[in-house]
Amino acid sequence: MNPPDFALKAMNAGHRLLIKLSGGKVGYSAMGMPVVELTTTGRRSGEPRTVLLTAPVHGEGSYVVVASRGGDDKHPAWFHNLRANPEVDVAVRGEAPRRMRARVASPDERARLWPQIAGRYRNYAGYQRSTEREIPLVHLEPV
Repeated sequence: MNPPDFALKAMNAGHRLLIKLSGGKVGYSAMGMPVVELTTTGRRSGEPRTVLLTAPVHGEGSYVVVASRGGDDKHPAWFHNLRANPEVDVAVRGEAPRRMRARVASPDERARLWPQIAGRYRNYAGYQRSTEREIPLVHLEPV
């Protein structure tokens, strides 16, 4: 069974609290991956929506995040939001957010990246086994 929305929101809130209580000493890295704070624009509300995500692929100011939603059969809300408006803000290690453009990895890019991600971070491989949907990879790139 996949986590309900309230559980995902509670985990995100707990993660934020951990960062705050530790003064940023804990929580900006998970399983060897940097944690990015992604802010999208709500596709219905127009309001900013922020979520903490791990970035299994990163370098030169760009990040790749995984729209896994814990292996659920539906995409996460943040994924729908960035598809509607790909202009996003990304903050890393408590620094000021930077404007970035989000784009879904092409089938060729995903075919190249997914084995690296799932091979190194087994949780993602497990999420993919839990759902019939192909879990998207999203590039976050500076504008």
